Amino acid sequence: MIELNVDLGDRSYPIFIGESLLSKTELYAPYIAGEKVMIVTNDTVGPLYEAQVREALSGYVVDVVTLSDGEQYKNWQTLNSIFDALLGGGHSRKTTIVALGGGVVGDMAGFAAASYQRGIDFIQVPTTLLSQVDSSVGGKTGINHPMGKNMIGAFYQPKAVVIDILTLQSLPQNQVSAGLAEVIKYGLIQDAEFYQWLEGNIASLMSLDPKSLVYAIEQSCHCKAKIVEADEREGGLRAILNLGHTFGHAIETFEGYGTWLHGEAVGAGMMMAAHLSKLEGKLNNEDMVRIESLLTDANLPIVGPEGMLPNDYKRLMSVDKKVVDGTLRLVLLNAIGEAYVSSEFSSANLDEVLKT
Repeated sequence: MIELNVDLGDRSYPIFIGESLLSKTELYAPYIAGEKVMIVTNDTVGPLYEAQVREALSGYVVDVVTLSDGEQYKNWQTLNSIFDALLGGGHSRKTTIVALGGGVVGDMAGFAAASYQRGIDFIQVPTTLLSQVDSSVGGKTGINHPMGKNMIGAFYQPKAVVIDILTLQSLPQNQVSAGLAEVIKYGLIQDAEFYQWLEGNIASLMSLDPKSLVYAIEQSCHCKAKIVEADEREGGLRAILNLGHTFGHAIETFEGYGTWLHGEAVGAGMMMAAHLSKLEGKLNNEDMVRIESLLTDANLPIVGPEGMLPNDYKRLMSVDKKVVDGTLRLVLLNAIGEAYVSSEFSSANLDEVLKT
């Protein structure tokens, strides 16, 4: 087992990475505040893994709320069902929430924890590759709004993150690819050496080789932890974690939440960001080709959906969280491993990317 730490002073927490971790009491007990626990899961993950987590929590009073599975359920109504379960079960500020599932479950359970009685503890137990390498770490919680993705939420850090790579064995291949989009992102924004490793190991990751998975997850979590430690609330550096996301969130909102997986939309979005970076004279052609090749090898889209027009992108991107005082900011690339945030790009070049 590998243990990393997110160093945020009194809000610091460990990340445990390994095999067969779900049922290990010692990974949960130090981070549980009282006698009662609420497991938040969904109707896909719960039947597979709830029993193992219950085994780890055998000394506690455990309630479970099971949500419908899918991005389209990441809304006020579903969030309120968590509050209903907490209130109906007589849960207090000493209750600890355990978020068992992918990014949707983790985001909503975290937001519920941030809000219930003005804040209770929670533990992330991510079961998808995307949530293991990205959404479970860093404290971003929230829900979607019909006008924009993740527009309502809070920064609220977990007490611990328990990553069991064996849960990835139950994922369909498109979910594996979606998670790899976020892994590739870390190489693109800050680690050219890791990106080169990914180019040589993408096939083993696609086939869920345990050794490769542990290394990729460790590197991804390490990169994100260091960025979060430097900029917890996205005032500066942390924005580079959104490479491809402004384009990607527009795609998800336009198509309807759940139609495109988040990682699929981010894959297309990163290709758009790379294209714009090249048109801006920053990214060279060799790096552009390498990015297209790795995304393709990971079975990720490199173009947006048919029928989505430039004005559709612009309308939806205008409500992105990275818009400041009406000015759109994008994460772009100087080179593989070197990202920057800028509003100084040609509108004609952006139009060219969106048309393409």
